[in-house]
Amino acid sequence: MATYRIDDLARAADTTVRNVRAFQERGVLPAPQRHGRIGLYDDSHLARIRLVVQLQSRGYTIATIAELISAWERGHNLSELLGLEKVLTDPWSDEIPGHLTVTELGDMFFPDLTPDERAALPPEQVGAMLSRAEALGFIEPAGDRYKVPSPRLLHVGAELVAAGIPLDAVFDIADQVSDDCETIAQRFIRLTVDHTDLEDSTGDIVREHLPELAEVIARLRPLALMTAQALLARAMQDQIRSRFSEQVASIARHTAEPT
Repeated sequence: MATYRIDDLARAADTTVRNVRAFQERGVLPAPQRHGRIGLYDDSHLARIRLVVQLQSRGYTIATIAELISAWERGHNLSELLGLEKVLTDPWSDEIPGHLTVTELGDMFFPDLTPDERAALPPEQVGAMLSRAEALGFIEPAGDRYKVPSPRLLHVGAELVAAGIPLDAVFDIADQVSDDCETIAQRFIRLTVDHTDLEDSTGDIVREHLPELAEVIARLRPLALMTAQALLARAMQDQIRSRFSEQVASIARHTAEPT
C-alpha cells in the first residue's frame, strides 16, 4: 500500500493541504500513522478524501458527511445510503433553469406597459413584485440577474398576466396551488409510509429496508405525477362545465330568439 505525506496526499486527491487538515479536524478523515514527527497517510485516506469531495459536490455539508461516514463505520452500507440519497435528491423535472434580467421580468409581468412606462415604475413597486416572485419560488437572485428554476412555471404566470389577470391575483393563485400541491405530496408520502412496512416501532427506517425504500420512492415518482395530472384534468373539465355550461346555454337561447 502506498504511503503519502500530507502534501503528496493532497496532490493525489486533487485537493489542498488545507482541505486535508480541515477534513481531519472535522472527523471525516482518520489521523495519519506517526513515524517520529512525520505523519504518513495511505490509500485508505486517499479513498476517504475522494469520497468526501464527491459528497460535497452533491451538496452535503461536512457535518452530514461525518454522520454518513459514522453510519458506514457502524456497519451500514454506504452504497445503500447513497442510493437512497440519489432518489431523494434527483429532480422531479427535466427542466433546465433559465436566467432573466429585471428588465426581462418586467416585460413578462407588465406586458401592457411600454418600455418607457416600465422604466418609470416606482422602485418600491418593482421591488415588491420581485420579492413576491422570489418568495413563491419563481425566481432566485443570481448576481445582476435572476435564476428561473422553472421556466414553465414562470411562463404560466406570464401567460395569465397576458390574458388580463392582475399580477397580484396570479401570485395569489400560485401561492394557493402550491399549498394544495404540498397537501397532495404529503398524502402520497403518508400512503407510502403507512403501507410499505419500512419503519420499525419507533418510526425509524430500518437499515435493511434502505434498498426497498429507494425502489418505492423511484416507483412513486411517475405514479404521483400521473395521478395529479389525470385528476386535475378531470377536475378542470368538471369545473368548466359547471361554471360555464349555463352561460353558454343562455347565450344560445337568446341567440335563437326572434328579434
